[in-house]
Amino acid sequence: MIKHRRFMTSALLAVVFTVGIAGCAIFNPRADSELPPLLSQDELIRPHVKLGRIQVTRETYGSDYSLTPDIRAWGAAAVRQEAEKMGADAVTLLEVDGRTTVYGVIPSTEYRASGIAIKFK
Repeated sequence: MIKHRRFMTSALLAVVFTVGIAGCAIFNPRADSELPPLLSQDELIRPHVKLGRIQVTRETYGSDYSLTPDIRAWGAAAVRQEAEKMGADAVTLLEVDGRTTVYGVIPSTEYRASGIAIKFK
């Protein structure tokens, strides 16, 4: 009985430790405020250089419960994260759309977000 209790305690501690380590790996401590902002064409008063066009695509089959109903928020966050990787100061001309098609009885939805990454001079 004591060996069984020790084994269960060890197993439980191992699971808690593994979940703790894995949780740290998927947690992104960076705040959204540190990502490049979304600017409209009217807000671009400073000289800037276009770094490139960013396009992020996500395709789902069936229902995608992990994606929030606000597709625009997903698209803005995805484009801003990619712009940060490029070293951009801001993102402009954000476009987010989705298209659903049905293959037999299984719906497939493709979400697309795009924008222009810019760097101020």
